[in-house]
Amino acid sequence: MKFYMFIIRYRLWLSLVAIVLAVILNVTGASGFWASFPLYFIGVIGVVSHFLIGPLRLVQEPMEAGDFDEVEKILSTIWYPALLIKPIRSSYYTVKGNLAMMKQDYDTAEKHLKHSNSLGSPVLQAEGNNKLQLGMMSMQKGDFKQAESYVRGALRSGLADKESEAVAYLSLCQIFIQRRQFKAGKDYFRKAKELKPKNPQVLDQIKEIDKYISRMPG
Repeated sequence: MKFYMFIIRYRLWLSLVAIVLAVILNVTGASGFWASFPLYFIGVIGVVSHFLIGPLRLVQEPMEAGDFDEVEKILSTIWYPALLIKPIRSSYYTVKGNLAMMKQDYDTAEKHLKHSNSLGSPVLQAEGNNKLQLGMMSMQKGDFKQAESYVRGALRSGLADKESEAVAYLSLCQIFIQRRQFKAGKDYFRKAKELKPKNPQVLDQIKEIDKYISRMPG
């Protein structure tokens, strides 16, 4: 696995070395074209795959470890994101959006997540999580109509875990309570509780809503 990661990290430079070595062998007469062809082939494939696929496979480990500086360093090696194939480009903008959210740069986060959402995702759950994040940002801006659209879209696409589903239902609960549609708000609150989330922040939100929702009509 470490060797595989090494190849991905240095794929471009190793590929360029292979091409240069093949040219040198040809020019010096040390070998003919067909003898050097494997080096040309490996070099060209490596260069093309670097620009079409990129090094995003390297992002997973530092993301899980919380090493976001390393994640940004890896992303900085993608010089032309427009050349990435669509599923990879979608993932690239998702990661960029998540990094911006961690820095509380919500405008940049929204821009990247919208771009990722427009490209679609090979994994529906990833698309669902994108839409949920966009819904949360729309709520922060007070755009509850747009927030509802994103959150419903997130639930349709599917979410990665019960915690995220609970957040989606709690968001819909808050949206409908804000509209004074208390019965619908209570229904979504019940769905969130039925998922039995364990995340402390989600549980705190449930406890906070629980204090006043029972006193509402409907």
